[in-house]
Amino acid sequence: MITLFGLGAGFGLPEISPFVTKTEVQLKMAGLAYRKQRAMPPSSPKGQLPYIDDQGAVVADSTFIRAHLERKCGFDFDDGLDLQARAQAWAFERMIEHHLYFGLVGARWVDPVNFAKGPSHFFDGAPEDKRERLREDAQFRVAENYLISGLGRHAPDEDVDLAARSLRALSVQLGENAYLFGDRPCGTDATAFAVLAGILTPFFESELRRRAEAFDNLVAYVDRMMAQYYPEFAWGKQAEAA
Repeated sequence: MITLFGLGAGFGLPEISPFVTKTEVQLKMAGLAYRKQRAMPPSSPKGQLPYIDDQGAVVADSTFIRAHLERKCGFDFDDGLDLQARAQAWAFERMIEHHLYFGLVGARWVDPVNFAKGPSHFFDGAPEDKRERLREDAQFRVAENYLISGLGRHAPDEDVDLAARSLRALSVQLGENAYLFGDRPCGTDATAFAVLAGILTPFFESELRRRAEAFDNLVAYVDRMMAQYYPEFAWGKQAEAA
């Protein structure tokens, strides 16, 4: 039995962390039994989530977890894709994780209203005399990473414009297909779904969310993936109404 360590449900999502969501969906894609356990990043060998414990083999980072699952279980997440499509899938994954994801970070962590509503509560259990300092330090570190990513060096409207170009690229690639590369999901679909759901969750208001909602096929794609991999979870308008 594989143990997946993640943050757990929150922010209108079945899992707070997009990278944990990516791994969880890939476990579901592969049909692998797993249990989930709550954890915080410092418990991970690499100081970030997710990580797994696969019968004593501890593997951190979603990309390395995927490689581990493919080696050990013989499951090919890109089965059916030719070499060119596999290369394109890898390029889209890098775009999502190293560009679009940081748009989500800016909307969730750097925006003061969204930070107060969401990530600041990670520290509610800390001693009262240290709580605000921990919140400030965490927000500063994330904002610093946002700056290093490149998006954080631009004005708020400029960084959203750049992130929206990645949204458009995903929308064009998806087209009228069920999944990014046709009628079967591949490994990159787990990544795309995780980050898009994190942007589209009704829990947070942001200009990036409004831009994403303008791409009808991306909204339908997230709805479809959520129903397929988290059928028990109330999503989107259902969650907003609740």
